Amino acid sequence: MFGYVTTNMEEMKIKDYRKYRAFYCGVCQDLKEHHGQISRLTLTYDMTFLAVLLNGLYESEISEEKHFCALHPLKKHLCYRNEITAYVADMNVLLSYYNLLDDWIDEKKAVSLAGARVLQKDVAELKKKYPRQAAAIRKYLKKLSACEQEKSTDLDRASGYTGEMLEEIYAWKEDHWESHMRRIGFFLGKFIYLMDAFEDVEKDKKSGNYNPWETMSEENDFQQRAGEILMLTAAECSREFEKLPILEYVDILRNILYSGIWVRYQKVISQKEKNHTAEMKS
Repeated sequence: MFGYVTTNMEEMKIKDYRKYRAFYCGVCQDLKEHHGQISRLTLTYDMTFLAVLLNGLYESEISEEKHFCALHPLKKHLCYRNEITAYVADMNVLLSYYNLLDDWIDEKKAVSLAGARVLQKDVAELKKKYPRQAAAIRKYLKKLSACEQEKSTDLDRASGYTGEMLEEIYAWKEDHWESHMRRIGFFLGKFIYLMDAFEDVEKDKKSGNYNPWETMSEENDFQQRAGEILMLTAAECSREFEKLPILEYVDILRNILYSGIWVRYQKVISQKEKNHTAEMKS
């Protein structure tokens, strides 16, 4: 489901991309050192965004390091690391573990079960270290499962569960900024869920899998209505973001929130239009 909170490379300055990449590599290095090589395969751009966001807000001291990696073995790459990238790496493992476990329960994917087993030992420690966040993820999966079994068409309910879960992860500290971070996480979680379901609606209708957009997708103005709902959800997230006193990395964060999260949407729309054109010709 994750993978929508990305940059728009065409609109990003080279210096900003280097910083963004340094955070990505930093979280990746934390995954390697704290959770093993295989855990690095679970890293998402969504969690890199959280690393940049928290660093922009709290301005924690950063350690600049250079490391080799399997994907780039000939040259060391810059890594930004600190307590925040370590936290994000931990959250990445928690989310990945429960996501893999959910895939195994729902679709009996053997590779998902194998991946969950690899992370299981580390997750046992993370549940003790972060009981609030771990409990939120488990609660989210139970609620979402009930929603799927009922085949609920309530978009706010289905997406809200993802929002409730992500807001616990975004609330790194209990301080003055906690309420804003929670709101950003909540609306971004809703957007991610709705965007993922929007992309898969036709596939889910054919396979019989649950999708909250299914009923609306039969309407003539579905694409327009869906776009408006996604836009309103993203706007609420951006509105909360703009309340934060962030100066460092603000261009990176705005690139993602105002442009990057729509890159996949535009690709989906383009593909849907191609499919429609092909159906009309056949």
